[in-house]
Amino acid sequence: MQKNLEILQKTKLFKGLESAAIETLLTNLGASKKVYQRGEFIYHAGEQTINMGMVLTGAVHVIKEDFWGNRDILTEVVAGGLFAENYSFLDNVLLEVSVLTIEPTEVLFLDVRRLMSDGAIGRNSNLVLIKNLLTILAQKNLMLTRKMEYLSQRTTKDKLLSYLSAESQRQNTSAFTIPFNRQQLADYLAVDRSAMSATLCKLRDAGILEFNKNKFIFKK
Repeated sequence: MQKNLEILQKTKLFKGLESAAIETLLTNLGASKKVYQRGEFIYHAGEQTINMGMVLTGAVHVIKEDFWGNRDILTEVVAGGLFAENYSFLDNVLLEVSVLTIEPTEVLFLDVRRLMSDGAIGRNSNLVLIKNLLTILAQKNLMLTRKMEYLSQRTTKDKLLSYLSAESQRQNTSAFTIPFNRQQLADYLAVDRSAMSATLCKLRDAGILEFNKNKFIFKK
């Protein structure tokens, strides 16, 4: 239990809260944990949920698949990150996305709607948690806005350079890593993997960048 509390204190959701306050919140929010193996679905599109998930260890992809099974990776969620937080506040709304583990993963589930119950909203720890959650939602909205910028580019080359340039700037270095393998990157940018790989080779041959797996270097 103490190990979990130490992990939670370092997350954005529980920022500024002491161990005792976190323990009380976990009880009040009906917290439960579950361990998943790599490649397991936590949620499927079309399901309903009242619980928000927090990744304690491991990582998941939030994905959307079309009728034919073509997959778009919306985002990756790593330790300390949240998923399904929007849906957990909504009644009778079906999930439009699925959540899939990409490595062995431990998840903490929280019923955050209890934050709004009578007599709960005025508690100081609840207010801190709500403030933290709003900050996280704002950051995720910004992330999705950035992704829309990548996807709005007309060509595979432009999508790649838009995304890789943003990652280079975000990490403040010309040598950087991304959280995706080739197929995952293609899914994230909604492009054909073969066309993307060919484009990467052309960029390398043109002296614009070098790469090895998920490591990239922009050349000046």
